[in-house]
This record gives sequence, C-alpha cells and structure tokens, in this order.
Amino acid sequence: MAALASFDISTGADLQEVDNAVNQATKEVAQRYDFKGSKASIAFDRAKAVLLLVADDDFKMKALFDVLQSKLIKRNVPVKNLELGAVTPAANDTVRREIKLTQGIPQEKAKAIAKAIKEKKFKKAQASIQGDEVRVQSPSKDELQEVMTFLRSQDWGIELRFGNYRG
Repeated sequence: MAALASFDISTGADLQEVDNAVNQATKEVAQRYDFKGSKASIAFDRAKAVLLLVADDDFKMKALFDVLQSKLIKRNVPVKNLELGAVTPAANDTVRREIKLTQGIPQEKAKAIAKAIKEKKFKKAQASIQGDEVRVQSPSKDELQEVMTFLRSQDWGIELRFGNYRG
C-alpha cells in the first residue's frame, strides 16, 4: 500500500503584521493634512482579531480605510480575509466601522471546499475537515498538485493558504 501524501488548507493573518500595519496607518493619519483636527482613529483588539475604525464622516472613513488597507497589503496581510462591518453613527458626530479578521476557515466554507473536491472527481484525493483547517490526502503527489491548482482557480471569499505538505 502506497503511503498517503497530504497537505493542509488554512487561512488567517499574522496578527503581529496586522498590529504593525495599524501602527503605520495611525502614524500616517496623524501626519496627513486632510486628517488634521479630525477624530480619526484605528484600534486593534488582538484577542478578538477585530479592528475598530472611527472617523468624522463617511468620506473620512473611506480615506481611513484606504490608508489601513494599503498598509495591510504592504505587510502581506490578506485583505480578502477582512469582514467589513457597516458604517454606523457613533457618539460626538462620528461614524464607526468594525472589521473582523477571519482566522481559520469557517465551517460552511470548509464544507464547500471538501464538497468541491469530491464533485471534481479526483481519482483518489480525499478531503477531511479538521477544526478550522481542511486536510487533503492522496497516494499521488501529482493529484495533490492538481487539487491545489483547482482550489486556487476558484473564488472562496477568503485567502487560502496551503501548508504542512507531507510527501
């Protein structure tokens, strides 16, 4: 019997890089002319993986989010994993937006990925959900490469990371 080769599919952002991006964005906002005298701020709750943006109005909120997004992209944080909350009114004539970072594949997306692998009818590839990851196993390493190529070609709404490859 041939040994099974496998890899894990996961997602998530390096929280230290998110923290660094927030610090850089905060510095830029403090120096920018269009934010002078405004109540623009970015707070990062590392334990909950949530960003909280506060600005004077919708226009400044959009500018604040653009600054943050550019810093996240420079630090290789997948912006596909940001769950944007609605812009809501807050105290002192400000608006607030909560952004959640997706850490780990949500259960319904994991089921959809496993189902897609089964429906594609790869010869011997098997997908199994393990917590917030999906493990794909097959006796053929080439078939695992085909599965990776197939999953990259689809849009899952989150950034997929392939790792823990065992041959």
